[in-house]
Amino acid sequence: MIKTVCVFSSSSSAVNSVYRDTAIALGKRLGPEGFDLTFGGADVGLMGIIARTAQNHGAKVTGVVPKSRVIESKSDAFIALPGGFGTMEEIMEIITLKQLQLHNKPVVFINTNDYYDNLIAQFETGYQENFAKKDFKELYYVSKFAEDAIDYIKQYTPKQLPSKWF
Repeated sequence: MIKTVCVFSSSSSAVNSVYRDTAIALGKRLGPEGFDLTFGGADVGLMGIIARTAQNHGAKVTGVVPKSRVIESKSDAFIALPGGFGTMEEIMEIITLKQLQLHNKPVVFINTNDYYDNLIAQFETGYQENFAKKDFKELYYVSKFAEDAIDYIKQYTPKQLPSKWF
């Protein structure tokens, strides 16, 4: 059963308000849906917004200074809001760990303002060029909205994917 959702997001406060709105919408859904939040521990930018909003809406919030496998072990699901290099590194590590069958938890990109379109296109190139199996599209889910991301997590059923190796 999914209880704790890890959200990776930006520590920048200089981002467009559409990204702040998405963080707020997600934070407002976590507590009422019965989810707790783990996040990167910063109280600034989108990280601070998601933490304060989730806490104000009933979620237990735990900030974790990222260390290898600490956040993964404390979380039952992962969401990437738009963010910078740290957010990208963290969500890619989670996808890689899932590909290596070290966990089988839901992973979601919230693609606010089409932020992740180029990354998803790069994944598609990897599938087409046989750098990754097409089955691995099921390692993650791409959502436009916080509501859809939460619905996906609530309905998530782990699947056994094939080995990474061709």
